Amino acid sequence: MVWLELGAGLILLLLGGEALVRGAVGVATRLGVSPLVIGLTLVGFGTSTPELMASVQAALIGAPGIAVGNVVGSNIANILLILGLSAVILPVATRPRAFRRDGAALVVSALLLAGLALTGTIGRAAGLVFLAGLAGYTIYSFRDERHAAPDAPPVAGPLSLGAGLLWALGGIAAVVGGAALLVGSAVVIARAAGLSEAVIGLTLVAVGTSLPELATSVLAALRRQGDVAFGNIVGSNIFNILGILGVTGLVAPVAVPAEVLALDLWVMLGVTGLLAVFAVSGWRVSRGEGAVFLVLYGLYLAVQFTPALRGALGLPG
Repeated sequence: MVWLELGAGLILLLLGGEALVRGAVGVATRLGVSPLVIGLTLVGFGTSTPELMASVQAALIGAPGIAVGNVVGSNIANILLILGLSAVILPVATRPRAFRRDGAALVVSALLLAGLALTGTIGRAAGLVFLAGLAGYTIYSFRDERHAAPDAPPVAGPLSLGAGLLWALGGIAAVVGGAALLVGSAVVIARAAGLSEAVIGLTLVAVGTSLPELATSVLAALRRQGDVAFGNIVGSNIFNILGILGVTGLVAPVAVPAEVLALDLWVMLGVTGLLAVFAVSGWRVSRGEGAVFLVLYGLYLAVQFTPALRGALGLPG
């Protein structure tokens, strides 16, 4: 039974990712905006649903390490693992004008999280600031994209606006459901194989909540929809910080664990800055830069799993 769930999860991820990319491109065409802005909003926010559910639930049961660590860890995985893999498959192009807007929003949101994390707590006031920032960014992105090409009205495409939205929302539901099936069955298999709870949490659960982004971005890269792949990662990371921690802070203020402050927060800031550097150098993330991301993710996991390395770096645990 568990192997059937594993297979069903993989199939749902693949089919859902395909539907989501197709629907997102259709919606963008009908609205007269670029696939990038749909990737940033509809796709990026939608694929972050597992992180939202995990962090809010963790905050409600008094597990701040999961609530905050889930967001920080997912942002690291989104850039190093998912964007890295997507770029290795096909270099991901960025548009200079759009990245100046969206890259700036990503960097500012990461710095804002770092500043608030240093206070030790993400409370209701911080949650309101995060959510207000998310609303402002989303509205500005749509207006900016529409004004960027005032002479380019919405055009007809293979999908109507309603059909595009149905494809996209159905794709989001499928990838989220597929991720849940895949992670749940993988945890059962891992326990049967004798893996510890810590290893399961650091690998299957952390990466599992990013599986919707992985499926969507890789399939977008394969379909040569680089705007959707890139926008999905940038939009997901912005939403993880401003949306998920905004809602989490309002629902139940959370303390920032010392473990996250010691390493993971700074890794997130560093890889966000590296993404910005790669994106503006030639205005694309090349295969070589994608490979660098993957190597860095391997090193990050090595530190997480190796007590001797953590001790040498003076890290807790």
